[in-house]
Amino acid sequence: MSELPVNANKKPKLIEEEEEEEEEEANVSCREEQEEVLVALVEHRSNEIDRINHHISNYQTKLIEAEKSLQNSKAKLAQLRGDVSSIPSNSVKKDDKPLKTLRNVSEEDYPSPSPSKTLRPCDSSDHPRSSSTNSVSKAKTVVVKQRSEPSRDSPNVKDRGTKRKFKQKEHKELIRLIARNSSPTTIKCHTSNQISSQHKRKLRSLILCPVNEQLFATSSLDGMVSLWQLQPGRLAASLLSTTDCMSRKQRRWAEDMAWHPSGHTLFSVYTADDGDSQISILNLNKTRGVTFLENKPHVKGIINNIKFMPWENTCFVTGGSDHAVVLWNESDDEENKWKSKTLHRNLHSAAVMGVDGMRNKNVVLSVGADKRICGFDVQVGRADYKHQIDYKCMSVLSNPCDFNLFMVQSGEPEKQLRLFDIRLRKTELHSFGWKQDSSESQSALINQSWSPEGLYITSGSVDPVIHVFDIRYNARKPTQSIKAHQKRVFKAEWHYSQPLLISISSDLNIGLHKIS
Repeated sequence: MSELPVNANKKPKLIEEEEEEEEEEANVSCREEQEEVLVALVEHRSNEIDRINHHISNYQTKLIEAEKSLQNSKAKLAQLRGDVSSIPSNSVKKDDKPLKTLRNVSEEDYPSPSPSKTLRPCDSSDHPRSSSTNSVSKAKTVVVKQRSEPSRDSPNVKDRGTKRKFKQKEHKELIRLIARNSSPTTIKCHTSNQISSQHKRKLRSLILCPVNEQLFATSSLDGMVSLWQLQPGRLAASLLSTTDCMSRKQRRWAEDMAWHPSGHTLFSVYTADDGDSQISILNLNKTRGVTFLENKPHVKGIINNIKFMPWENTCFVTGGSDHAVVLWNESDDEENKWKSKTLHRNLHSAAVMGVDGMRNKNVVLSVGADKRICGFDVQVGRADYKHQIDYKCMSVLSNPCDFNLFMVQSGEPEKQLRLFDIRLRKTELHSFGWKQDSSESQSALINQSWSPEGLYITSGSVDPVIHVFDIRYNARKPTQSIKAHQKRVFKAEWHYSQPLLISISSDLNIGLHKIS
């Protein structure tokens, strides 16, 4: 009987040891989870610091340029008055008016060109409504009589023959991060607001001003181009002006738009049929309105795309249904004079659907309905990159940070977006896409946009959603899909300095989405 207590004492010790082991394993697992969370948090906050430092550097550069421009203007004014010494060119008085920064620019800085209708800004925030109700803020507009005299407050275009100051961005290696993560990093969409575009037909283009963070422009099938101003501190925008930009002969709408790097003019492309005008220029700071370029290098069909190249010399490229890719260089002799040069007509056997430029060298990318991807070296004068996929190509976008990375939109369902390295021939880095509920057809009117840090891509859809892709995610589906409109979404543009997405849709609304 004396052995029973001994065995009874051993059993509780075993149970106690097992419980201690389980508790220790639980503590280790908890620490690992906490470590993963903290590592992700450190990475997120490091990226946030890098982004803020980049913006600070960018604003400091712009401030220095603005101060130099102010001094030059004062010197010219003093010279005109015959008293150069009255306003020193190397100093600024303390009682001078403050510089107009990106955050306090008003409509006077971008007056509406004639024959546009100048409208009193319609504050869309008077009746703000969230996206949960999918309602539209309707704002009344009042037509104001256009003055025939040019505004004295309107800024003048830089002197002809002078080159813009070009700031080369820093290259960041992102290709090594592609498809490395098994879980996505999502963005948060906090609030959304929809405002009426006031266009009468479906929207076609949405572009952001490259020098003024408050301005963006839209165009539609009604032939009108509208200039908008974001409301600081509010999820709203005001309509500054709307201009008739129909082509001269056929009265066609603009197929695509691009903003001149100086921010003073908007360029639109049309068609080459029946000798119609191919390029128009909308001047935003003079009352002369819309002018049309005399050069007509495209021989037939629609001009599908226009893109300014990210190079030191100001130039843009157009791609058309005539299989041609044309380079346009700005003339130093006369304002609004552009010299066209056809880079190639035979590299594509079908319509050229999209063009773009690589940042690290003078290579023009072009993609076509013939399924071909071409990279043309402008300096050498020949194709430096050739590749062909199994579906038609509809657009191309070079990455804003990694100068070797670019994206191509294809017509293949659930594999619409593909990533390539310009250094690797016939090699696809990764592909992803989405399922479509509304239609199986792939529309060339659906466009994409890179995030400023180059890690995310937003895409429109025939469904009323914005698809977001994280290039670090190894899956082939969207990282997330944001319900944004009532009908198909044509494009969702990342704002380059604000936590904001701007979208356009066939429901005739503009969406403003606050993100983080």
